Amino acid sequence: MESIQTKSSDRRVVNKSDRVKQIFALVSMVGFAGSAIFGIVSLFSSGLSSQHRQKPVAAAVSQESLLAAQERGYETVLQREPQNQTALEGLANVRLEMNNKVGAIEPLEKLVKLNPDRADYKVLLGQVKK
Repeated sequence: MESIQTKSSDRRVVNKSDRVKQIFALVSMVGFAGSAIFGIVSLFSSGLSSQHRQKPVAAAVSQESLLAAQERGYETVLQREPQNQTALEGLANVRLEMNNKVGAIEPLEKLVKLNPDRADYKVLLGQVKK
């Protein structure tokens, strides 16, 4: 009889420890899920608020001033390296975007001299000179 009571009390102890483990697991999962959801929500809300703050700043800087800054940068590079093909091509493209066809002729002519086999430079130079 004692063995039956011992088994029954062991089952209760096992059931209590299983129940405690289940409760602890449930609380842990709820805590993890809550912190993950909180992190995701804060990530999206900070991303949205930073986008709203960046729009007025981007709108304040005009396209013309950006192109002018790029033009000055390419000119600076070309002062140090007059045959830098990347800077020559960039300067020509920026000047064409600024509708400065006359200013784009000089870097295009240098590109044609440096790359006589490149037909695209010759075609672009011909179009600009028209």
